[in-house]
Amino acid sequence: MKNNPNYYQQRNLDNLDRIDRLMEELPYFCEDFLRGVETRTSTLTRLNYVYDLRIFFDFLVKKRFRGKQVRDLTLEDIERVTDTDIEIFLSYLSNYEFGGKRLSCDERAKARKLSTVRSMYKYFFNKGLIEVNNTAKVATPKLHEKEIVRLEGNEVSSLLDTAEYGNGLSDHASGYHDKTKIRDTAILTLFLGTGIRISELVGLNDESIDFSTGSFVVTRKGGNHAILYFSEEVGDALAAYIAQKQDDPKVPSDEHALFLSMQYRRITVRAVENLVKKYARIVSPLKKITPHKLRSTYGTALYRETGDIYIVADVLGHKDVNTTRKHYAAITEDHRKAVAGKVKLHKEDDE
Repeated sequence: MKNNPNYYQQRNLDNLDRIDRLMEELPYFCEDFLRGVETRTSTLTRLNYVYDLRIFFDFLVKKRFRGKQVRDLTLEDIERVTDTDIEIFLSYLSNYEFGGKRLSCDERAKARKLSTVRSMYKYFFNKGLIEVNNTAKVATPKLHEKEIVRLEGNEVSSLLDTAEYGNGLSDHASGYHDKTKIRDTAILTLFLGTGIRISELVGLNDESIDFSTGSFVVTRKGGNHAILYFSEEVGDALAAYIAQKQDDPKVPSDEHALFLSMQYRRITVRAVENLVKKYARIVSPLKKITPHKLRSTYGTALYRETGDIYIVADVLGHKDVNTTRKHYAAITEDHRKAVAGKVKLHKEDDE
């Protein structure tokens, strides 16, 4: 019962191709940095490093080393960058131009870019290739807690009903609904019933599902495999979709992907995001519901049922239980309300 590795292998190869193309825009020493962190980072992490460093080096040649090209920057130049320069960079990210577009970073995006720059400086400092690491003097932008957006119980039921029956869909969307409703219902049920990540869902293959044990195999961040278990309700939705596929002669015999697009290829992350948005804006137009918000909905519901933050962390695949506490924080108000009447100030007359 293994996932066909082709999807994940192809995704990694695509990321490596993007890195190779973008490396042509970066200073020569970046290749050493990426090679040095290769064994402890994913291809996606390194690709994000490259995106962030492009913006950092573009800032340096615009504001710090005017007249130089990014490709001509040296480690000596990097060593001359002060902590004040890094602070100016973080301020610059609030309103900057890159690739002909006007862009802006929020506090989390700034923190991520600072983390990338710190990683690069730390690597070269530890290697003895630069003598100072001024990024260590720069404070990380304060991150404000984001409100946990999730669906309530009645909204979960309405979302699944909307996917199944198509109520509220536009005329255009209704035209496709009969062809996709069983698949879409299975996808939403899987999100809401297991807390699966969107990348894990898209990577599922037919052979990933084992109905005899009510389980399936996912490939988690870092490439590790994990077995998740599903309820009878989730199993019924999956079985209905698989039965529909088996009756469809257009499904290619060599296609292993569990969830298929209307073109009978593995469904994409973007397509799944769009179908979640399509149904969610009918049910809860004031909430911006994404696949990740469905995951938060599951995490909150699971914590309500179990009261065990460590079980929730394990099922969701969080390496750090503090990540899971976001789901816990989302229902602390429920707990406050529940205990509000527990302490009695006056004894009852018959006591």
